[in-house]
Amino acid sequence: MATPTESRFSRLARLGGLTSRITSSYVGQTVANAFRSEEERRKAMDRAHVENAERVADTMSKLKGAAMKVGQQLAVAAASMDLPPEVAKALGKLHAEAEPVPFDVIRAEIEASLGKPLEQLFLSVDPQPLGTASLAQAHAGRLLDGRAVVIKVLHRGIAQHVSTDLMALKTALIAGRVLQRDRDELDTIFDELKERLEEELDYLKEAENIRAFSQVWSNHPDIQIPTVHPELSSERILTMDRLNGLPIDAFVAVATPEARQRAGHALGELYFKSAYRYRMLHADPHPGNYLFETDGRVGLLDFGCVKRFDEYWIARYCKAALAAVDGDREKCLTECRELGAWTGNNPVAGELLWKIVDLMGEPFRFKKYTVGGTADDILDRIPEHVKAVIQYPEVRTPRDLIMLHRSLMGMYSIARKLRVEADWGGMSRPQAQFAIDYANDWARSGTGSYQ
Repeated sequence: MATPTESRFSRLARLGGLTSRITSSYVGQTVANAFRSEEERRKAMDRAHVENAERVADTMSKLKGAAMKVGQQLAVAAASMDLPPEVAKALGKLHAEAEPVPFDVIRAEIEASLGKPLEQLFLSVDPQPLGTASLAQAHAGRLLDGRAVVIKVLHRGIAQHVSTDLMALKTALIAGRVLQRDRDELDTIFDELKERLEEELDYLKEAENIRAFSQVWSNHPDIQIPTVHPELSSERILTMDRLNGLPIDAFVAVATPEARQRAGHALGELYFKSAYRYRMLHADPHPGNYLFETDGRVGLLDFGCVKRFDEYWIARYCKAALAAVDGDREKCLTECRELGAWTGNNPVAGELLWKIVDLMGEPFRFKKYTVGGTADDILDRIPEHVKAVIQYPEVRTPRDLIMLHRSLMGMYSIARKLRVEADWGGMSRPQAQFAIDYANDWARSGTGSYQ
């Protein structure tokens, strides 16, 4: 089985072989299509796209490390990147846990990075991991004073493969027509993924992110942020207080309706204030990054992937979003042009883009809308629009939109499980208007306030 410490050559060989298999599959389809009807050709090509997406997912999962993480990011970001649903489904298989790293390796990593024997650093460390992800492994432990903590240990040698894996994966995805976007847009998407991924490999950066979130959320009654222990952290080791709580599925099984509503409202406030007011968004919305106490309080985990936004860009996005909610097609599409989401003049492409943003605006138009309720059929209706719009390369995914919508879709997915009823427009509009006013104040005077 491949590991993150495989040689650069062996990883390139695996990924190069993937590209060859994908390319050969399309050559075979081209030959066979000479003897097929038009309908048979279309069905055969659809099958080839799905098979190649599954080939990519299978190779990513075996390589682990950066390759697997990129696949996970692509899967979660599928909606914002207009990925075909069958591709998103194949990549979605990558969310299973990775194979655990032996504890003697973990011990050696901690001791080498922090410069002392493990017994001098911690009262105890559980040899059984809390979880093993594509980039790191987490263990429960106790400080010398008995306080419960979580210790994250970055996988050995993973950083050296980021550029290699990204380059080879992009080549394979292009060969497999998995992303179905033009080269410039793919370069933008992968540049963004690379930047976020490199940040996730620096735990000192993650510690800074946690402190920044603590500054704005520490007094919120429903949101909990862990405390970092800098003396027990480094670029490769991150030690923080252990938060209490249940994973989402376990919480839903035991929580009262009131607790589910409290949790859902907290997640909504977290998203809209983080993105629009603080311009600093937790952009890794995997369900495993949230813990829920039985009363509905939410604990936030894993701050490696945090996206920060320019005040003018987020203000323009908010203008487009509010126009969509208000049903103002022309204003919305004008703002989409300014954002770089629509770069051409084809009216059909513009209409398809409008159908998507109009659909996304639906939950924000009602005083009460239950995400995950019987009337919430957005996920059923949006694939047909996505399939249509990906035929038009002038409808693009701006770089900053990738993580913004990745996080939005993650929050929406969790809210569906919670079946949250809320006035989503009333929750989001003041924050969006704040972003617009803040940018205007900054443009006029060079000053602004987050208060």
